[in-house]
Amino acid sequence: MFDEFRVNDLLQPDERLIRETIRSYCDAELLPQVAGWWDAGDLPVRDVMRDFGRMGLLGPTLPEAHGGAGASSSAYGAMMYELERVDSGLRSAASVQGSLVMFPIHEFGSEAQKARWLPGLASGELIGCFGLTEPDGGSDPGAMRTRARRDGNEYVLNGSKMWITNSPVADVAVVWAKDDGGVVRGFLVPTDTPGFSAPAIHRKMSLRASVTGEIVLEDCRVPAQNLLPGSGGLKSPLSCLTSARFGIAWGALGALEAVLQASLDYTTGRSTFGKPIAARQLVQDKLVRMATDHTTGLLLAWRLGQLKDAGQMNFAQVSYAKRNNVRVALQGARLARELHGGNGITTEYPVIRHMLNLETVDTYEGTHDIHTLIVGRHLTGQGALE
Repeated sequence: MFDEFRVNDLLQPDERLIRETIRSYCDAELLPQVAGWWDAGDLPVRDVMRDFGRMGLLGPTLPEAHGGAGASSSAYGAMMYELERVDSGLRSAASVQGSLVMFPIHEFGSEAQKARWLPGLASGELIGCFGLTEPDGGSDPGAMRTRARRDGNEYVLNGSKMWITNSPVADVAVVWAKDDGGVVRGFLVPTDTPGFSAPAIHRKMSLRASVTGEIVLEDCRVPAQNLLPGSGGLKSPLSCLTSARFGIAWGALGALEAVLQASLDYTTGRSTFGKPIAARQLVQDKLVRMATDHTTGLLLAWRLGQLKDAGQMNFAQVSYAKRNNVRVALQGARLARELHGGNGITTEYPVIRHMLNLETVDTYEGTHDIHTLIVGRHLTGQGALE
């Protein structure tokens, strides 16, 4: 692990063991295959998710009684770091399952719902997806058009969601819809329900080692007991996003390590005019910027984990971390592409893959600008004027 300020030493012994175990798994099982998956624009999701379940990567912070391991937040962050060191699409698959599917079932679901879904999701035998973003909504989830109309002992759902990780292969969708009173509620929708469809999105040039699709609901009927009873209002899905953004703040630094290490290897091994290009001042400037950003971001992520486990973390702190760590990772990937020259545009090297992936990570689960406004409102108490 690239760790100039020995942040790894700040982890508890069990957290370090978890990170080392996942790193070894990633190096042995995922890194040799990921470039091929990305080039093909596909991922063997079922096989990968079962492996993730076997490795304890799905919902690890949940209690053991519900399929988790009771792991700390920093342990979870370290897991996401190692997965994204391989590819953002792999981290996305795990974090969606854990933070956006298992978390709301555990947080807002009934005991029957937890027993029905969480063990299978934790093992990877079942795959879930999270339906919040809509085609015309984007950064404004409050403008949600999807509706859930009560009809006797059922709800009838109509609407559509867009940019949904794993929707074409999912067994269950956590769908957010406004009820008859205009309140946002969560619903568990098995994907074999009549009226449910999930067309895949193709021709992506980012997150290609990830399956992405839509959710289309046409008079889709689910039993009333499929409502997540503890959900109510937009704060419910936003709390799920806070959990997922925490993992992203760690994960993006894994991608930054990958492009930094690739750049160190490349610039020390390639010579021009009789010297390694790493001896050039401008090259060293780029490397130092990347290393400094990685170090400061890692310290920020570690501290965020401490606050989360102490019950002292707030959503603005998560926005600080997601906003900063993803953007510096993206900037680092762009610098790495420059340092690799023409070789930087081929997937024989990892930099262009990470760079393109991070363009999406910088956008989803709150754009850089949205997180700027969240932090700005936190600092000033004022909603920013247009």
